[in-house]
This record gives sequence, C-alpha cells and structure tokens, in this order.
Amino acid sequence: MDITLLGTGCPAVHTERYGAGQLIRHSEIGDGAQGETQILIDCGSGVTQRLVGAGSSGAKLDAILLTHLHSDHVIDVYQVIVSAWHQGRTTPQRIFGPTGTRKFIEGLMAVWREELDLRIKHERRPSTEALEMDITEVKAGERLEFGDVVVDVIAVDHQPIDPAFGFIFSVAGTKIALSGDTTYCPALIEASQGVDLLVHEVFVHREMHVVEGVRSAETIEAVAGYHTLSDEVGKVATQAGVGCLLLTHIVPPDSNRDDLLAEVKKSFTGPVLVGEDLMRVDPVSKTVSYGAARLSYA
Repeated sequence: MDITLLGTGCPAVHTERYGAGQLIRHSEIGDGAQGETQILIDCGSGVTQRLVGAGSSGAKLDAILLTHLHSDHVIDVYQVIVSAWHQGRTTPQRIFGPTGTRKFIEGLMAVWREELDLRIKHERRPSTEALEMDITEVKAGERLEFGDVVVDVIAVDHQPIDPAFGFIFSVAGTKIALSGDTTYCPALIEASQGVDLLVHEVFVHREMHVVEGVRSAETIEAVAGYHTLSDEVGKVATQAGVGCLLLTHIVPPDSNRDDLLAEVKKSFTGPVLVGEDLMRVDPVSKTVSYGAARLSYA
C-alpha cells in the first residue's frame, strides 16, 4: 500500500500545488489473480488531471472518500465522474462522505442533468453506468473495507465544518493516517498511534500576511483557527509516535519549503517530507518517488 499526493495546495490557486487530493493504491495477489485497489481521497481542483499524471483515472477507482464538504475538497467531483465515463468506466462511482454528501452529489448531478442528457443521447456510448452514483454517508467510528484495505473513519476538529473526517488506512500491519483538514486534534493523535506514515495538513502562519482588500488580520486568525499550525504539526507526529510525517494541504501554497522543514524538525526527530504534487510514498519500503527521483528515508 502506498499513497500519491495528487494535490498539495489549498483554495489559493497555484500552478505547482493543485487542490486537495490523495490516491491510495494497494496491489492484491491471490487465487492466481492480481488486481489493484485504488481509493481517491478528496477531489480538489485539478485532481482529474493529476490522477492521469499518476497513472490512474476515474475509471479505475474503487471508491472516492470525502473528508468534508469544503469546496476545495469537492470542487472536481463532477469532473472525476464525467471524465471516468469518457475513460470507459462501466460501473457506478462509489462515494463515501459525511452527512450531506448525498444531497451534495445529487444536487451536483441535477445541475448538469440537461447537458448530460444531451451528451448521452448524442454520443451513444456503450454504457451510462459510470454516471450512476452509489453514495454512502458515514460516521466517525465506522470501518470500511475495500478488498484488503481497511479504512477507519476518525472525527477531526475543523469547526465550524462538522462533521469532518480523517482516515486510517490499514493493510497487513501497515498503516497510513490522513488528517484531512483539522486543528490540533487529540482524537487524531490517539487514532494515529504508531502508524507508519502520517499525512498531515499544515498552515504556515508566519507566511500568511495581511493584504488590503483580500484578507485582514481577522481573516488570518480565523483560517488559522481550523488548521494545524506549522509549529504544531511536528508535535502531533511526535505524540503519535509515527514512522514518517508527510506534509500536504500547504497554506499558503508558496511557503518556503526549507523554512517549513526546519520548523517542523524542531519538534519531530523522525523523517519529514514536504509534499509535492505527484509525490508517491511507500511506507513499506520507506521510499519516495517524485518524477525520475527515487529516495529512501529508512
């Protein structure tokens, strides 16, 4: 099991850091057959393109998990759905998310219904099953299973957005924890005890400045109030005793990477990776793939 960061950015548009999204992949071998479980977590802006860049597509997904319904985590849901149809998907998309997910997805499909009906009639594709939705609303404490991949749903603190989730992915003793959007969260720390890899959001508050007409000091304080600060995220990793910390959802997206790494290392002595779009991390082999580069953090 490994994870690819599809988008490491935030609502601020950035050409290097696309919107929030991660791809969990696990190769399953048994009974003489080999397959791969693929789970998309969140659908931020540009995730459809990043899926293809990662060697996947909406047509190959076993499930889409939504951490919460903030726009920067769901803005590309329809694009994933319709592109999967174009890519030849022949089964309904399975979407799992918090309360409100069904209303959101059904409303989204209704907005596009007229255009979609015209496209279906004119293009005469072999199947429209990919345009059917299999929606499940989940609650904290539930456990989901996708092949060999077990997913535990964790309540995190992203008030006033409630519920908001993190997820723990487990396969054969290997665990990856994904924070979703959250402030410092004891429940996440408890659930992430000893995981091989913690994928955690970060708000670099010292690099978020007042801009007249765009954001005030009050705005910055409000945004900081529901994210984990860059001088706190290392403490989260230390208290959870994780094997490696991978930073994503970097706010602001043009934060200085060297300064961020140095700051986090002050409170976490283990391996720290400042995430980049299309970075793939394998916590079993403790390797990182990014472009043509192959690195080990063992």
